[in-house]
Amino acid sequence: MKKILIIQNKRIGDVLLSSVIANNIKKVFPDSEVSFFAYDYTIGVLENNPNIDRIISINQKELKRLPTLFETALKIREQKYDIIFDPYAKFQSRIICLTSKAPYRIGFKKAHKKLKLPFYTHPLNFKKKATLPCGRGIEDRVNLVHQVFPLKNPNYVPKIYLTEIEKSENKLQDINGPIIMFGVLGSTPNKSMPYEYIVELIDFVTKNYKATILFNYAPHQKEEALKIYNACARKENINIEVYEHSIRGFAVLMSQCDMLISNEGGSVHIAKALNKPTFTIYSPYIDKDAWNSFEDEVFHQSIHLLEEVPDLFKSFTPEERRSIEKNPQELYKELKPEMILQKLKPYLAHHFPDAKT
Repeated sequence: MKKILIIQNKRIGDVLLSSVIANNIKKVFPDSEVSFFAYDYTIGVLENNPNIDRIISINQKELKRLPTLFETALKIREQKYDIIFDPYAKFQSRIICLTSKAPYRIGFKKAHKKLKLPFYTHPLNFKKKATLPCGRGIEDRVNLVHQVFPLKNPNYVPKIYLTEIEKSENKLQDINGPIIMFGVLGSTPNKSMPYEYIVELIDFVTKNYKATILFNYAPHQKEEALKIYNACARKENINIEVYEHSIRGFAVLMSQCDMLISNEGGSVHIAKALNKPTFTIYSPYIDKDAWNSFEDEVFHQSIHLLEEVPDLFKSFTPEERRSIEKNPQELYKELKPEMILQKLKPYLAHHFPDAKT
């Protein structure tokens, strides 16, 4: 029996997308034991996946401590894995791969890195551009399997597997009409649009549709989310009492909503994995080509400033382009609500033709 490890020590969306590695490697080795190594706050998107036999969780801050990292690496080495996949290819995961002595260590090349140690037995290149509807992020992850263990029918669709008990939970039994989840804050400030902009979008929806709005945000963002709520014009259409603190709980709640409108992030990937319509608003620094999975202008729609005002980006020097991620807020202001509404209005009209006020 093959022992296989997938390492994805990053955020929720990355972990969910990397679950396609497990889904595909099980096609190659059906009797293998697949373990998934991830941060503890992300594992809700992995639970109940029939292609993952074991979840190894660790605290993010702890793993960044060198003693914890080396202790973890030794424990993994003791497991004698046959195959390790490292889709993130950062310092911690590369050290774990190097010390594991696994016969197959598969990860991405990092040409700009000075270290030339043999972290991987199979170092692969990132794709320069997406060639499939799933987006480059998923395509790269499936290629980690396919380039070493050729797949006849690759599976590019991440999925969240809810239990029958979870499916039977009715968290929204007293709410009528369409239920729209709003991701009012991104996972980081750099992914969050200006508060007054998200308020304007919410006000448009509550004015024009007989819908109930729910808020999604991280538990530590509650104070900021309340600022957005207090600025909204029609609070009677917003239910802030319905909220889930865990990722798993959010997935169950999202499965009962009709749509997600959100800053780009993990919630978007969760909604897509549950086959829910999504409208995604990208921060200017996000590479849409990597994360715009399955967008089709009907079910999954999005907007990015680069597409709306391409000449704005062309005028930047290379230094200015590199600085966007550090401070995208000024550029985010250029993605004005009226620009977003040009796409959001027809999107909502298509999905909720009978819910207009």
